[in-house]
Amino acid sequence: MVLTTEPPRSLSFADQTAFWANLGVSLIGFTGAVYVLQPAGHPQLPLLGALLATILGTVLGTAMVVAAGAVGARTGAPAMANFRGLFGTRLSYLPTVANIVQCVGWGVYELTVIAGGVLALTHGRVAHAPVIVAAGVLCTAMSIWPLRVLHILRRYVTVAVAISMLYCTVQLLRNPLPTVHGTSWSGFFPGVDTALAVAVSFVPLAADYTRHARSARAASGAAMLGYSVAQTWCYLLGVVALIQVGGNPDRIFDTFLGVAAGWVFFAVLVLRELDQSFANVYSTAMSLQNLLPRVDRRILAGAVGALATVLALGVHDFTGFSNFLLLIGSVFVPLSAVLVVDYFFGRGRRGWNLDDDAPARPLMLLPWALGFAVYQLLNPGSIVWWARLWTHVQDALGVHPGWWSSASLFSFVVAGLATGVLVFAERRLTRA
Repeated sequence: MVLTTEPPRSLSFADQTAFWANLGVSLIGFTGAVYVLQPAGHPQLPLLGALLATILGTVLGTAMVVAAGAVGARTGAPAMANFRGLFGTRLSYLPTVANIVQCVGWGVYELTVIAGGVLALTHGRVAHAPVIVAAGVLCTAMSIWPLRVLHILRRYVTVAVAISMLYCTVQLLRNPLPTVHGTSWSGFFPGVDTALAVAVSFVPLAADYTRHARSARAASGAAMLGYSVAQTWCYLLGVVALIQVGGNPDRIFDTFLGVAAGWVFFAVLVLRELDQSFANVYSTAMSLQNLLPRVDRRILAGAVGALATVLALGVHDFTGFSNFLLLIGSVFVPLSAVLVVDYFFGRGRRGWNLDDDAPARPLMLLPWALGFAVYQLLNPGSIVWWARLWTHVQDALGVHPGWWSSASLFSFVVAGLATGVLVFAERRLTRA
């Protein structure tokens, strides 16, 4: 169970598709649909606009995840270990530490989401702490035996989730949607960026699972099909539910629970949320193995699961920390572009050095930093002091985000192009 680039290749196309489909559906997705329907600073999108923004953003974001996952499927290395080839072993610790922090944070958040779902199901009759502990124990066990879990997801959980989603969709569409006045297409591209950002958040986790696929082609097709269809469906169901409650995200779960036998199907979706927490705990353990390659992954998974559970028991307000996690997540959008371009067009074509003593490649930090700067310039986030800093940069450069801006897409393209320049220069030097 130590770090290896020769993992068991036991996950079929169906296994991978089911896994990514389960990740594409979440309780956070239903409520997060409000940011597609009502982009910040813009009037509400019409239903067709929200539909197109969701599809376009999801497909683009999933394509980035697929590209990063394809690297892992080919090398057989976990996500963070692949950065040894890109940056060298020591420098690969930079993204590794960032990923550990964000995965632990989101794992904690998912446990609180599960507790909130159970609270809604039971009308507050079940205490918060026992639910957190039970969910933490389950997701920790899932992280210790991940391949068995993925087979179970395909056989049972995905089917139950699909039935629940279909039932909720039919029930919500039985009645005509209320007419919404004052809509506008001005927030279309910010809506696209929201859906894209949610999908691309799985970039630093993708290779941890695609490395077990039987082929890179199967892994890529499964991720593209499973995740894009599931997230699109989840967000559109959330949009419909939001329109029915007047756009108030605090009442969206009342919509699901209000349909006939809705509590049964909502309960399935709450239990399915364990997949999200499992993915974060497992990927934290895999990231830790990049720092501690000789420590048994199962021990790391158990420790991470216990930590996430303890932290979730003490969380009362996640707002400030979630803004911090979103800032950390923004580093991986341009980083994925650097990874993919160098692997498929640069040094990775001849085979990266993924050993414990892989030499440093500090120049590859430059396109990553450039892409990160572009992201912050277009979307500095919600941390007050950080956003104020980048507002000054915007004013100095005369660049202010508008209807056209997509921080994820522009940062990915800029980082990819900058990496391409370095790759071209390296080839010329090699030939010379």
